[in-house]
Amino acid sequence: MSDTLGTDTAEGRRSQGTPGTGGTATSVPPAPPRAAARRRGRARTRLEIAALSAPAVITFLAFVIFPVALAAYYGFYQWKGYGEPTDWVGLNNYRLILTDPAFHDVLWHNGLILVLSLLIQGPLAIVLALLLNQRIRGRSTIRVLIFVPYIISEVIVGTGWSLMLQSNGAANDLLHRIGLGSLEADWLSDPDLALWTLMAIITWKYVGFAVILMLAGLQSIPDEIFEAAQIDGASYWQIQRRITLPLLGPTIRIWAFLSVIGSLQLFDLVYIIWGQYVSGTAGTSTMAIYMLAQGRNAGNYGYGSAVAVVMFVISLAVALVYQRFVLRRDLKGAVTEGTV
Repeated sequence: MSDTLGTDTAEGRRSQGTPGTGGTATSVPPAPPRAAARRRGRARTRLEIAALSAPAVITFLAFVIFPVALAAYYGFYQWKGYGEPTDWVGLNNYRLILTDPAFHDVLWHNGLILVLSLLIQGPLAIVLALLLNQRIRGRSTIRVLIFVPYIISEVIVGTGWSLMLQSNGAANDLLHRIGLGSLEADWLSDPDLALWTLMAIITWKYVGFAVILMLAGLQSIPDEIFEAAQIDGASYWQIQRRITLPLLGPTIRIWAFLSVIGSLQLFDLVYIIWGQYVSGTAGTSTMAIYMLAQGRNAGNYGYGSAVAVVMFVISLAVALVYQRFVLRRDLKGAVTEGTV
């Protein structure tokens, strides 16, 4: 009797349900835990990042990492460029590179071009950018004229300058016609002038890119800062030195990084204007020219591959050091960790 009564009471309680539901029993599903939702959000974000970055990663691996690895492999052989490499020489190619006086010369040329590019193009680009940032008549036309050389093909630039700067070219003819025949020179073959000729051509071609970068950096500085400095009585040069240049620092450092890497890998202009033979005697040969002359043209692709690896290592080391000690202040805080 007590068992039956207990059962009826339990069934009655179940039939009554929860208060406020009219006696009908309902089950409310539990809310998903916050941690599980956060994990799903992070997984979705990682999947999106992987999907968007996959094409760039695949391209980088296919056209940068794989060729470098292949060049490193061939660098251990004495290889003629066809067939399977079988003549193993180990580190001998790298030892020859590091002990070759000709390689020391081209390394010095690259270093000198690097330093001169920074010292000449940087200040010139800043001055031109400050000038073109003012409201002057014909500003847009001047900007276009300065930037045009940068977009012209290196082949056209090299061919044009090589024709003008020959001994019987347009440059010497112009000097002769205006009565400055004493200034005529062998601009391309004289070792005392050839490197400066190269620097003039490089500056003419690439300073427009630096000016555009500097102008973009200047236009990102709020005008209110300059107005406040003028109200406080600061002169024009004080504003440029105390405000403009510090705020333009990140742009200058990025441009300098690009200029450094470009100087280390300079090839096309030197090859088109001087060629692999004249560049050696004129003092304008670079590591890339050395790689071509001692590798493909000498029929020793293994040695040329080793030179390519050395160039890559030098460029990578310079880039890492520059990023570590120069770009650190700009990159710090650019990538932050957050929760989804």
